[in-house]
Amino acid sequence: MNIILITACPSGMATTFLAAKRLEQAAQRQGWSAHVEMHGEVAPLQAATAEQIANADLIVVAADHVPAPERFEGKRLFQAPIASALPDPSAFLAQAKREAPIYSAPAASSAPTAASSAGGKKIVAVTACPTGVAHTFMAAEALAEAGKAMGHAIRVETQGSVGAQDKLTEEEIADADIVVLACDIDVDPSRFAGKRIYRTSTGNALKKPRPTLEAALSEAAVESGSSSAGTANKSVKEKGVYKHLLTGVSFMLPMVVAGGLLIALSFVFGIEAFEQEGTLAAALMQIGGGTAFALMIPVLAGYIAYSIADRPGIAPGMIGGMLAANIGSGFIGGILAGFLAGYVALAVTRYVKLPSSVESLKPILIIPLVASLVTGLTMIYVIGEPVAALLNALTSFLESMGSTNAVLLGILLGAMMCFDLGGPVNKAAYTFGVGLLASETYGPMAAIMAAGMVPAIGMGIASFVARNKFSAPEREAGKASFVLGLCFISEGAIPFAAKDPLRVIPACIAGGALTGALSMLVGAKLMAPHGGIFVLLIPNAITPALLYLGAIVAGSLVTGLGYAFIKRDAAQVALAT
Repeated sequence: MNIILITACPSGMATTFLAAKRLEQAAQRQGWSAHVEMHGEVAPLQAATAEQIANADLIVVAADHVPAPERFEGKRLFQAPIASALPDPSAFLAQAKREAPIYSAPAASSAPTAASSAGGKKIVAVTACPTGVAHTFMAAEALAEAGKAMGHAIRVETQGSVGAQDKLTEEEIADADIVVLACDIDVDPSRFAGKRIYRTSTGNALKKPRPTLEAALSEAAVESGSSSAGTANKSVKEKGVYKHLLTGVSFMLPMVVAGGLLIALSFVFGIEAFEQEGTLAAALMQIGGGTAFALMIPVLAGYIAYSIADRPGIAPGMIGGMLAANIGSGFIGGILAGFLAGYVALAVTRYVKLPSSVESLKPILIIPLVASLVTGLTMIYVIGEPVAALLNALTSFLESMGSTNAVLLGILLGAMMCFDLGGPVNKAAYTFGVGLLASETYGPMAAIMAAGMVPAIGMGIASFVARNKFSAPEREAGKASFVLGLCFISEGAIPFAAKDPLRVIPACIAGGALTGALSMLVGAKLMAPHGGIFVLLIPNAITPALLYLGAIVAGSLVTGLGYAFIKRDAAQVALAT
């Protein structure tokens, strides 16, 4: 029997992939030949060809809608929500074989007509978080599900780690009634000129999707289509200092990750092998430490300034960041330089009025010149040296602190990583660790990454140990959470925290604090700021590797077993996908 399996969920995350693989395995066990079509981010789309469709005996769609339905006209087709396929894929396929009717594609105009007759709105949305991983896609999923439940037609674009996915078309934007920008970083609003726009965070969209859409429908307002004008018209209160910082961090992260991993790779040849000129280890250290890490602070400062003042802020921000790096004021100096450059550039944009004949020169000549001059002189004569002294004092303190202080710091950082699972407190701890890498202080970063893995791994352990307390979809979510935890994506625990925050969050904090304390106690050092458990595959990237792994295991068991013990028997409610 030839079948075509189609899976899709609004976020295109793990559920799409997991459902596809389980259904494919179930089909193979029955001796069926299956072509799998996954609509998501984890794998490229391999759409069924016209020949495959013609030869198919059955079309099985595990999704909320049939993608490109007109191609299946006259074929036997079974459609059901993706959540119903996960608990028992074999039974799902048997039901599909038994109940699939001959499919007749609906008229193209029927869906919009139904939406409009019910008073539904056309909504387009964009989600983006600094790392572009879990929060971005989970927020998109939450908005899509809430929009459908409210009777609105909604399309969500994700600004993920590899750029825009499911990109909104010009036609969709033109037809939209409102635009929702659920972004923790700056995104270009120029294509939404003339549309009603509502801005919020990915956290709000993820945790409160329905109230977010309700607020958007009532509070969305038209903004200028000019990116620079739009930036200039926003107050600090509206955008927030934290958002500017996160924008800078998001652009800096690739430098940090690439540089850290290249430094770690140089250690494969020995801890001191890079000191030998002309060797591969020396070349790797030059690329990672000498170039990528050297660009880290200028990029951070440049894009903080960009977030505040748009493109005119980039040049003075990067100049200030480079000066901060050269003076030795490091990460803290880079942050201060970025904010200074951004607000000086913004002030020139707003308050310096020029004749119309030379106004066009302002963004390419006047603003960069004035902002760079003010930022540079301030960094050299005012900010640079005191901040450098402060950073040196902090570095010396961290390097010389005793075991008791180290453990206390590990407890604090570990608890912060688990407090809000990718939220402001989590990112504050992560940003602190990343900043210390530039000063070759690697201990706090090790504790931070280890603790950040604990919540998602712990939820996976809990769903396995206490299977009777979790519904079938929750157990599947636990498997996905475990894998995300191994990759240092703590957001994998969010679905569990959202359902049972008073038990999940304390259990995560307990495990994360233990892991952070143990990591600092054994003196673990991490050269790469991301990668999770897979960084252990690089020799000398983490030292001591076994004790570090033991800290992760200990904290994960505390979280997993602790939550398994205190969790109430769950009602058998399907986990939203």
